Amino acid sequence: MRHITFRLKGGQLLKEEIELQAKNIPAGVLLSVVGALENVNLRMAGATPDRQDIRNLEGPFEIVSGIGTVSSSGCHLHLSVSDKEGRVLGGHLKEGCRVGVTVEVVIGVLEGTTYRRTLDEDTGFKELETQT
Repeated sequence: MRHITFRLKGGQLLKEEIELQAKNIPAGVLLSVVGALENVNLRMAGATPDRQDIRNLEGPFEIVSGIGTVSSSGCHLHLSVSDKEGRVLGGHLKEGCRVGVTVEVVIGVLEGTTYRRTLDEDTGFKELETQT
């Protein structure tokens, strides 16, 4: 496994920048994401294509964990953040999360594997398929 490490600066968009880096990655995993966000947009658990509870919250927030799969076929990312009081909220990472001071991201690239995202009729979402 090799890795890609990059730093985002204030005002950049977290998910969009991760997806930009993933454009040339056949299969990868988000190993680490740490830093601060000005706002966070998260989809809560229990979503269906027709019913999604998306929370758009103003910060500041600290990223306390992030995980997911990345590929040129799409990314599936989850994020947990804490507010000024230390309360933690997490969910499926959506677009539009602005970086505060900085965010550091490490992606592990899996050699010899390809991830594809195809529509799953049962869930209604594009789901992960692997090829080795």
